[in-house]
Amino acid sequence: MSKTLSDSPPAAARSLAATPLNPFVQATFVMSAAKLDQLPQDETPELAFVGRSNSGKSSALNTLCNKKALARVSKTPGRTQLINLFDVPGARLIDLPGYGFAKVPGSVRKDWGKLIGGYLETRFNLRLLIVIMDIRHPLTDLDEQMLDWAKAAERPCHVLLTKADKLSRGAATTTLLQVRAALQKWGDGFTAQLFSAHSNIGVEEARAAIHAHVQSANLAISSGQ
Repeated sequence: MSKTLSDSPPAAARSLAATPLNPFVQATFVMSAAKLDQLPQDETPELAFVGRSNSGKSSALNTLCNKKALARVSKTPGRTQLINLFDVPGARLIDLPGYGFAKVPGSVRKDWGKLIGGYLETRFNLRLLIVIMDIRHPLTDLDEQMLDWAKAAERPCHVLLTKADKLSRGAATTTLLQVRAALQKWGDGFTAQLFSAHSNIGVEEARAAIHAHVQSANLAISSGQ
């Protein structure tokens, strides 16, 4: 029996079917920047990963892209001092320097603060901030400062509560609910989920959430917003 027009899948279904299971598997390193004026001058949407040193930021980025060494996992937390850029279809993933590691000299911490703060406040391309928090130590003072910056810059945030495998399922769920409740003071654009690079908790959920922002950003650009 021949197909009729009504037999064809709707456009949304066709679009979803065309989306790769992991849209970030094609991630490739582009460059490292020590200063903001070294960043590309274009309209490509950027989704930035940021968090305390040793929060599992590099591991989260590697896991989301299904690449073991896309972002360097240092044995010395706080060593990354550059903005690292990775191309993915339709966007760039940005690995911002970690913050809050006590053994880093104060002068270096000050420079990192200027670099991160300047990026958040002035980078037009930034469409989503992925804030990495160790589930055992969420919402530290520096994390809240980061969320305040994002709110002031009118940028949405998606919090990954990493190392969720370190807690029991009940304890992890309780912490997630507490963090979600706390995020309400920053507004509707601030969300949170469980995540574990070690046991793959929340990996697909995170990919879907981030990819949705990529699609939204490109739609906004195409419509002139």
